[in-house]
Amino acid sequence: MRSPQPPEPERAAEVRRRFADEARADRPDLAELCLLVGAAADGTLDEAGMDAAQIELDRLAGQLPFRPGGPRSWAAALGELLGGRYGFRGAPADYQRLESSLLHEVLRRRRGLPILLSVVWMEVARRAGAPVYGVALPGHFVVGFGPTEQQVLADPFDGGRVLTGSDAELLVAGATGAPLDPSMLSPADPLDVVLRILNNIRAWAAARPERSDVSLWAVELSLLLPSHPARLRYEHAQLLVQRGDFLGGAAELDAYADMVAAVDEPAAARVRQQAHAARAMLN
Repeated sequence: MRSPQPPEPERAAEVRRRFADEARADRPDLAELCLLVGAAADGTLDEAGMDAAQIELDRLAGQLPFRPGGPRSWAAALGELLGGRYGFRGAPADYQRLESSLLHEVLRRRRGLPILLSVVWMEVARRAGAPVYGVALPGHFVVGFGPTEQQVLADPFDGGRVLTGSDAELLVAGATGAPLDPSMLSPADPLDVVLRILNNIRAWAAARPERSDVSLWAVELSLLLPSHPARLRYEHAQLLVQRGDFLGGAAELDAYADMVAAVDEPAAARVRQQAHAARAMLN
């Protein structure tokens, strides 16, 4: 089973440029950002393929009943269509496949990680006019329908099963060992959803050292988001050095050291030493 291979450098640069532009738009398009992640991962995903994925989301939305009612009715309608008729759902084996984090592949295979299946649910429901949003529970992404006081949660990984309050508590307890906090039920920002998807891809690649190419493009896309953890700069530098770009990695290490110096000079000094060692590898 061979996972997707990234595109040629020219196409990869174009994908990064478009990703940066979309991430900084007034209203970032979640589906477009996810498809650009897919294009960064899979050199076979061209413009026609991205358009086809958007058309498929439109087609699925067109099969939902017209405004079926309140939040619970919407959740049930999405579950019947996507989980029932089309068989979108997940299984433990899906965590072992890069395709499970790529929207165009999830639409094709009808399998994926909880967060990508939730993107399918959200994008189909949004197109049909549903009051839908993502809910980033720790360790397990789900979708929410309706306002907070009437919120209905559904689990696309389980075919869109509507969750009770105790179901959500069990999901959180299983992932963290901690109780469910009401703040966990807030709507997720689209850019936070994309960062979480990229984090999942980085975790997949970290377990496969031979796929440092995937780690690199996933970090580089994460750094294009308006808000991201500063430590990603350090991870980016380490990947460059690991892949033989010693000068580029050293420059990134120096830039990260400058950021860290204001709060932790000893840590900055250690990073500068790593930059010096990276440059020495050229000798």
